[in-house]
Amino acid sequence: MGQIRLAIPEDAANILELSLRAYEPIRDLNINFLAATADLSLVLNNITRHSTYVLEKNDKIIATVTVRYPWADPNSSNPYPFIWWFAVDPEYKRQGIGSKLLQYVEEKVLREQVKAPAVYLATAERHPWLVSIYEKRGYKIFDEKFNEGDKIVFLQKILDENLYHIIENKVPL
Repeated sequence: MGQIRLAIPEDAANILELSLRAYEPIRDLNINFLAATADLSLVLNNITRHSTYVLEKNDKIIATVTVRYPWADPNSSNPYPFIWWFAVDPEYKRQGIGSKLLQYVEEKVLREQVKAPAVYLATAERHPWLVSIYEKRGYKIFDEKFNEGDKIVFLQKILDENLYHIIENKVPL
């Protein structure tokens, strides 16, 4: 179904084009997501400051997702990695491409390599299907905030139950 790798700066233009096409429904709903109106400099900044993954098929980037780590983000108030700028090429929707990429990042990168006990993400509550899709993937709502008139829902997924309970219960190792 394709190859998953870290994005490099030379991928920025392709990721921008993919993101703008994938986020068109978000713009149509007037939801203010940064990825929906990004420009090349924002995408390049995203690639160089965070871990941006791409899924390629036949040498074409067809999906992307970025992980922001709390230790690299001074504004983070959550101790767990944050999933954002998740996009699938509209030509490849409903083929399991996004699920494959997200599962790879959750399991292989965050749980196995980084040893993150949990991961979280955010989306607009009024988006017609995103909250339910993430809930089906095991994410649970843990917080809500208002941003520019939109209610933003924060969802978390536990990746390692034992480690999560040790950290959350502050049990000494």
